Amino acid sequence: MLTRPVFVYTELSPNPNSMKFVLNFELVPDGLSFDYPSLEAALEEGKASPLASDLFQFPHVKRVFIASNFVTITKDDAIAWEEVLRDTKQFIKIYFEENHPIFEQQTIDKNTLIVDERDSDTVQKIKAALDQYVRPAVESDGGAINFHSFNEDSGVVKVLLQGSCSGCPSSTLTLKAGIENLLTRMVPDVKEVVAEGV
Repeated sequence: MLTRPVFVYTELSPNPNSMKFVLNFELVPDGLSFDYPSLEAALEEGKASPLASDLFQFPHVKRVFIASNFVTITKDDAIAWEEVLRDTKQFIKIYFEENHPIFEQQTIDKNTLIVDERDSDTVQKIKAALDQYVRPAVESDGGAINFHSFNEDSGVVKVLLQGSCSGCPSSTLTLKAGIENLLTRMVPDVKEVVAEGV
């Protein structure tokens, strides 16, 4: 049986506790991402990931985020990356070389991206701006940003920050100085952007 070559390289993220492990192939369909803040979340029906649950066996792993062609791991404060980086990277390489599954089939079946025609014009513009301008930049830092809700009366957009963005010291600055400025310019109905569940 032929096995594909697996290349894994690492990138630092703005969050000093998060490291991005980039692979040479897609892990998740475009626009989808999976955030696992705990082992329980990695085992949750409809969202389960054998890869994430195996990574949680490492004592330093505190959060696993899977998107596009990368896995972002957030580690415990008490340990330095130098102590665990090599073993973590080697584990990921072997995991993929042995063709272990990233997700359970039910997770894949339940999480196909569907455009909601019931979205208002404003919500469609917000989602388009996030996908086109914000998502690529945030993904390059090992995180993701997803639309949560929009309040037509107050003009407040709520977004979910995932991966390295979750708990990152610079995420508030990025949210206010970058994302809020962009959305208020591109979508006049937007007055403020806030992070949900941070």
